[in-house]
Amino acid sequence: MRPLSIEGAYAVQPEVHRDSRGSFHEWFRGEEFTAVTGRPFAVAQANCSVSRRGTLRGIHYASVPPGQAKYVSCVRGAVWDVVVDLRPESPTYRRWEAVRLDDEHHTAVFAAEGLGHAFLALTDDATMMYLCSSTYAPEREHGIHPFDPEIGITWPQGYSYLLSPKDDRAPGLAAAEAAGTLPRGSAPPDPARPASTHHHDQEGRCR
Repeated sequence: MRPLSIEGAYAVQPEVHRDSRGSFHEWFRGEEFTAVTGRPFAVAQANCSVSRRGTLRGIHYASVPPGQAKYVSCVRGAVWDVVVDLRPESPTYRRWEAVRLDDEHHTAVFAAEGLGHAFLALTDDATMMYLCSSTYAPEREHGIHPFDPEIGITWPQGYSYLLSPKDDRAPGLAAAEAAGTLPRGSAPPDPARPASTHHHDQEGRCR
């Protein structure tokens, strides 16, 4: 596990064991997670989504408290996974970072409560598995438009972006802040975090 530039966000790179039969890797280990993050992660719900190439889901987040932390992995195909700091009290408010998740390297991403999450399917049948710290509650679920210029996510080019009607109608960050729907009261991030807002590949290099 390595911390991303946003407090409460981590990339997890497992050791993948391959032989003539296929492969095996540990997707999640609770004691290692707690040792690195300093917190437990109790799974309340597990989700699976399958997306065609160009599908863009998010930016999604839940009201805090209780919020919804997510541990996500792509088990088929590839996605461009994005974490956004939506906590107004945070020194890294509006910062985003992206990590490629795919079925070759099996990298996973953890996003704590108060962080926004989105992804772009880079392949057909891109299959995402989520472990969630709380169950889905429609009244606590919110979204920010993924192309909001205030956040300025640089999405990969060459795709016909496919958004759900709900995501396409999502407000911008300023409107969400004015409406008071952004996460409040979550733990402030560490100012000593790396200052990068760019994409990192599986080896941690910035692109």
